[in-house]
Amino acid sequence: MTPIERNAWVKRLAADVGLDRCGVSRAAPVARGDYVRQWLEAGRAGSMHYLHRFLRQRLDPCTFLEGAASVVMVALNHHQPPLKPPPSRAEDCSVARSPDPHAPLSGQSPPRSEREQGVPGRIAMYAWGEDYHDVMKRKLALIAESLREEGLADGRPAAVKICVDTAPLLEREFAAAAGLGWIGKNTLVLAPGLGSMFFLGAVVTSLEIAADPLIPDHCGTCRRCLDACPTQAFPAPYQMDASRCISYLTIEHRGAIPDELRSGIGEWLFGCDICQEVCPFNRDAPPTREPAFAPRSHAPTLDAQRVLEWTPPQYQEALRGTAVRRAKLDMLQRNASIVLANQASAAQQADSAAAAASPGCASDR
Repeated sequence: MTPIERNAWVKRLAADVGLDRCGVSRAAPVARGDYVRQWLEAGRAGSMHYLHRFLRQRLDPCTFLEGAASVVMVALNHHQPPLKPPPSRAEDCSVARSPDPHAPLSGQSPPRSEREQGVPGRIAMYAWGEDYHDVMKRKLALIAESLREEGLADGRPAAVKICVDTAPLLEREFAAAAGLGWIGKNTLVLAPGLGSMFFLGAVVTSLEIAADPLIPDHCGTCRRCLDACPTQAFPAPYQMDASRCISYLTIEHRGAIPDELRSGIGEWLFGCDICQEVCPFNRDAPPTREPAFAPRSHAPTLDAQRVLEWTPPQYQEALRGTAVRRAKLDMLQRNASIVLANQASAAQQADSAAAAASPGCASDR
């Protein structure tokens, strides 16, 4: 096959294994290498010291795989449809609540009886189902095997390496270079018709495959993601200070969370979806077609008090096979303490506001 024929062929392979998008870039150094170096030097990676290691490989796939010619980038949608809320129960002296202006566009609500459990700690949508590393690796392995076999036409199997998040490759940069989408103001890849709620995977190969055209930036003047971030993790459009990001703080950061950032974490026990929930490109994003991503018993929330009481075996049993295991038990319990403190603070503020609004109620009882 010619490089152009291989481009169409590899996209058919990706579709056949259930991937939602596929694009190809040349195996060349990333265009924003200087920005990445400056970002690391400025300390915006926080305590993720591993990002400083293998930097040459992260920036140049030819140092990651000798003889690399092409990078096949794929996207796997994990966006969930709106979940039905539990049946409402009539309660005495109930007060109608006005809609939350900061509610997510997708309107997810717990399908289980989380409301009765105590304080719900929110779980980022990408971690609701089976660990995406396992799901993506299975699919990429099938593509990689076909690429090896295609190389036999040239006399020897093609060299390939699979990358799913943990390999030293800047997948986001190569996804943009492969035409999957553009890097938005919240620093995530936005794909037309798909939004940003998808996983990225890569196969670096020695096969010559025609590259796809770039997709232009469509963010325009919108800054919803920048304004919605409660911890102000975006110092400027297209820049993110990971050390202030809720996802980093609740998943990657191993130590104590700075006091000034705790209130901004709100109800987030693991990860954060805020900058994606407010993004207009996610408003009409299709639901995932991947059965492995169906919400498990821990999604979309976990009872923060229950997490505080977990023993190591209970933690392992509750989260087996999920990406939430990325956060160790002590980290989840640290997060749960913050969620409980934030809930208590919010309740106290609500009580104070109610008392101020109804000064005569106390004398009427």
